Amino acid sequence: MGAMGNIKEVFRVISDVARALPVVMAKLPESDDAASIALVFEDTVARHSDRNMIVFEGREITWGAFNELANSLAHALLDRGIKRQDCVAVIMENRIEMLASIIALQKIGAIAGMVNPGLVGAQLAHCINVTKSVKCLAGEEIFGSVLDVLSDLDMDDSDVLWVADLREGSAPDPMEDIMAKLDQYPETNLDDTKSILAGDTGFYIFTSGTTGMPKAAKIGQRRLLAAGMSFSKAGVRAKPADRMYLCLPLFHGTGFVCGVNSAIFSGASMFLRRKFSASAFWPEVQKYQCTIFFYVGELCRYLVTQPPCPEEQNNPLDRVFGNGLRPDVWDEFKQRFGIDRVCEFYGSSEGNVSFINAFNKDRTIGYCPGTIILVEYDIERDEIVLDENGKYIQVEPGKPGLLLAEIDDRYRFDGYTDSAASEAKTLRNVLKDNDAWFNTGDLITEVDVGFAMGKPHYQFVDRIGDTFRWRSENVSTNEVGEILNANEQVEIANVYGVDIPATEGKAGMVSLALNPGKTFDPGEFSAYVSENLPGFAQPVFVRIQADITTTGTFKMVKGDLRKQAFHLEQLGDDTIFVMMPRSTSYQKLDQPLYESILDGSAGY
Repeated sequence: MGAMGNIKEVFRVISDVARALPVVMAKLPESDDAASIALVFEDTVARHSDRNMIVFEGREITWGAFNELANSLAHALLDRGIKRQDCVAVIMENRIEMLASIIALQKIGAIAGMVNPGLVGAQLAHCINVTKSVKCLAGEEIFGSVLDVLSDLDMDDSDVLWVADLREGSAPDPMEDIMAKLDQYPETNLDDTKSILAGDTGFYIFTSGTTGMPKAAKIGQRRLLAAGMSFSKAGVRAKPADRMYLCLPLFHGTGFVCGVNSAIFSGASMFLRRKFSASAFWPEVQKYQCTIFFYVGELCRYLVTQPPCPEEQNNPLDRVFGNGLRPDVWDEFKQRFGIDRVCEFYGSSEGNVSFINAFNKDRTIGYCPGTIILVEYDIERDEIVLDENGKYIQVEPGKPGLLLAEIDDRYRFDGYTDSAASEAKTLRNVLKDNDAWFNTGDLITEVDVGFAMGKPHYQFVDRIGDTFRWRSENVSTNEVGEILNANEQVEIANVYGVDIPATEGKAGMVSLALNPGKTFDPGEFSAYVSENLPGFAQPVFVRIQADITTTGTFKMVKGDLRKQAFHLEQLGDDTIFVMMPRSTSYQKLDQPLYESILDGSAGY
């Protein structure tokens, strides 16, 4: 960048700072102040009652009409005994009725338990029970899964309220079709809303971990207010004239806390979709003139792998907001689709830390307004490194470190419903006696982004459980995955470490889904790996899968893959290729090679 470019960048950043400063300096309400997302919603309704709020599957609804729907449902829920800070499980696909259920619960000060509609069996029952839900609002589209676990729920069958989807069926006895009875209830705002406090819990959002039972993270009203203000004003700069493209699941933080919350704070309208479709995306963006897209990184990658279509040209989309956009996809996504502003953020549902790319810098999660440190972490031992005095060691700028965020009055840690799990994520006496820090479990690194008003910016590296050590070197699954995704054969790469008998550390393994019409070419892939990855980072094993399994929030599932590793008897129809010691090319893993690896004679 030349001198003129540098000057322009300085002025651009200063302009961004001017926009962000009021948000950073804003005083958040105290826990006992009457303040809630429901009150902000009602204020927005008062200002934009006749404006469009939602477009969904051919239906359009204004802010005023939606408010009346939510009010009637709120009155109905009160009539069924729901009290302030009771939890009600909400289990539906993205649709207007799901959003109305959430807002209705916020209006009466109840807690919305945001359950993944894709869960079944023990995990579904666990999510409903662990939040001590007194009722369940279950969508017709997933009702079979709820019926299957009725006997395992800590509630009566009549506490399960059936919510119709396209009116295709009727509620089975003794369940109640609650939406069919809303004409019995007032459409007016409730007095109850005025008594909700900033310290009240608004949501339980479940962690989308790939192993074990999901944990319910508390999302307080104070945090909802801070997020809505920050994301809408300093992030996407939303205005009433904007229309947001929302296809992320609303049960997840990025879908509701970021997306819907930004609309509530700005008065922007929403195009709501049940699920993401790469082929439908650009035609819908054009048809509904969407200006803002809420993403997770995998969706952006899907879009850049699609062949060009006429609708992506001169499209109205100019801002995107989300997380997980890989550096290798970032530039292509911006340039191909004409995106002016990528507002990448980082945060965890349960934590107290948030980064936001408010200055529109490339390939960064932005800066953090709170107090953070990066400390040394031993990947092989899976533990924090302490000095000879038992003190935490901060890493040098530019080196990856475990992210810790200080817990204080402004950046509080609400934690989980399970107090033991909350305590396990809290580190104490880190820099001084009696201090407290949230352990994110993530490795990040400081990066140089040029002029940024002295605010350090960062890049996500990996989860500590995903990074592994091989040949005395740390291997980031995220970084290796980015490189392998650029191979012309590969649609998506899922990288992880596996144990090899009689070796130290973990060997790299990748499960590949190939691009349509491709057959795995081990020679070409070997040459690509050798050219683009150092020896210690080159996967030892390659597994070819028809599809890569992801969670409901598009995180790649690794738990079962790690357990199955390279064991031939556990692969089903999948094929494994291996790079043997002193070899530079992959070959199919057969029984003799497999046995040599197991007995330690292969030479690893």
